[in-house]
Amino acid sequence: MKILALCGSPRGDKSQTKVLAEKVLEAAKAQGAEVELVDLSRVRLEFCRACEACHQKPGCILKDDGTRILEQMLAADGLVLASPVYLNQVTAQLKALLDRSSHFVHCLRLTGKYLAVVTTSGGGGGTDVQAYLKKYGITVGAQGVGGVDAKVPLNPGDLATAAALGETLVIAIREKKQFPDQLQAIESQKQYFGKLIAWRKDHWTFEYQYWKDQGWL
Repeated sequence: MKILALCGSPRGDKSQTKVLAEKVLEAAKAQGAEVELVDLSRVRLEFCRACEACHQKPGCILKDDGTRILEQMLAADGLVLASPVYLNQVTAQLKALLDRSSHFVHCLRLTGKYLAVVTTSGGGGGTDVQAYLKKYGITVGAQGVGGVDAKVPLNPGDLATAAALGETLVIAIREKKQFPDQLQAIESQKQYFGKLIAWRKDHWTFEYQYWKDQGWL
């Protein structure tokens, strides 16, 4: 079982968001999971150019760390998306990565995976960002198991909640838990993109073949 955390804070080791994400991973590791954290402040990540190349053939034309991170996401069983709240949204670092996963959206590439969300803020706003990241999970096929939202500075209760989230994530993966409302939303997403993929099959050749290989068309 592999769990990957993506921390979108630009503050590196000073980040309270990173502290919470690491606590989630620490608890998951104690339950037997193989864990890894990617600090997006320390990678080279270009912005999506909307060229649609990833819809036509595997991979991305941009030669940076983004391609590697997306591959790590595909290899993981569970994901932790972590971001401080900046102007009521995720950070530019995390948004840049999510934008690069357009192919994941078209093909629901994280189907069968599970997602946990970590947010921090100085004055609130975490509810909306939590909802945004959980919606991203649905969009790419992953079921959400919950999240932790904390105001800084962190307190022991925040750390305990993060640890409990890590345990919950492991249990969901191990037991292959199903959340009917989320599965229904994922199915609606699949129906929408199935029509779109079929319509654009001559242009989005890679994705059309992917859907065929999955038996979805």
